[in-house]
Amino acid sequence: MAKDIQQSRSFHKIGAVSSLSGVPTPTLRVWEMRYQTFQPHKTESKHRLFTDDDVLKATLLKRLTEQGHGISSIAKLSTTDLNNLLQQQQVTNQRKARADSQVQSVSVAVVGLALAARIESKKFTFSFNNQAIRITDIFTNVAQALLAKFQEKSQILIIYTNSLHAGVQVDIHRLAEINHALQVIVLYNYGQEPIIESMKRCGMIVRREPISDSDLADLINSVRVVNTESGTAGLTSGMLIPPRKYDDIELMRVAGISTNVLCECPKHVAEIITQLASFEQYSRECLNNSTEDAHLHSYLSTVSGSARALFESALEMVAKHEGIDLKVTPKNSD
Repeated sequence: MAKDIQQSRSFHKIGAVSSLSGVPTPTLRVWEMRYQTFQPHKTESKHRLFTDDDVLKATLLKRLTEQGHGISSIAKLSTTDLNNLLQQQQVTNQRKARADSQVQSVSVAVVGLALAARIESKKFTFSFNNQAIRITDIFTNVAQALLAKFQEKSQILIIYTNSLHAGVQVDIHRLAEINHALQVIVLYNYGQEPIIESMKRCGMIVRREPISDSDLADLINSVRVVNTESGTAGLTSGMLIPPRKYDDIELMRVAGISTNVLCECPKHVAEIITQLASFEQYSRECLNNSTEDAHLHSYLSTVSGSARALFESALEMVAKHEGIDLKVTPKNSD
C-alpha cells in the first residue's frame, strides 16, 4: 500500500475488539501496556475505545504470532506492514504447499477496515485452507482507495459501504477500472434498488449486510472456475469466473437475428447464456438456512457461472462464423 491505513471513526470497547479479533482481553491489555500496540481513545468516564484499525491490527497480530513471530518484534508495526508480513508468510507457505498440490492463491483488495479484519481472521480463512486467499491491499473507504496506488492487480475487489447510492456507484466503477479487478463484490447496509440492479447487470455481486462469514466465504468461492480440464467439479483456486460479457438486451438482439443459412445456433446459445446467467445470480442470492445451504448455492453458482462463461466463448465463435457483430446496436427499420 502506498499509504498506511487510516483509522476509522467507528469505536469499540475492548470486549468487542476481543470478540472480533479472537485475541483474549487480558492479552490485548498486555499488548497495550507493555508494547504500546494501541493508543485507545479515553472517554470522560475513563473507558478505552478502540478503532476499526485496532481491530484489524489485533487480528493480524494474532495470525502472525500463531505463525511464530514474536510479539515484541511486531507489536508496533502499522497495519499495512503487518498485512505485508502476513502475505509474505503465506506466499512462502503456498510455495511449499504447491510441491504437493496445484493450489494457487487468489489476490483480494479490501475496502473497509472492519471487513478486512473479518477476512484476515483465521476462522474466516479456514474456509480457503488458510492459504488460498491473499489480501494485497486494505483501504478505509472507496475515496481513499481511489487516491491510493495498489500494490498489485487484485483478482477480487471486495467493498463495504454503508450507503449505496449513485455517487458511490460511480466511484466503485472507477475503482474497478483502475484496479482491473476480474470480480467485484459489494456489501452494503442501505441502498437504492435501481442502483443495485444496475450494478448486478454490470456483473458485480451485490449483497446486503448482515452476511455471515460462512456466506461471504462461499460468495468468494462462487466466483472460482470449475476445473474442466480434469473433468471433475473441483475448484481451481487461482482462476476466476469472468463477469458477464453480454447483458440480456444484447442476447435478445442476437437471438432475433436470422442468418443466411437459417442456422438457429446464435438464438439457442444466446438463450442458454441468459438462462445460465439468471440461475447464477439466483444461486448467489438464494436464502441460506444453514452452512450446508450456503455451500450448495456456492457450488451451483460456480457451475452455472463457469458454464455461462464457456457458452459466451461459444457465442463469439458462432458470431464470427455467421458474421454477427455482438456489440452493434441495431438500427431502426422505419
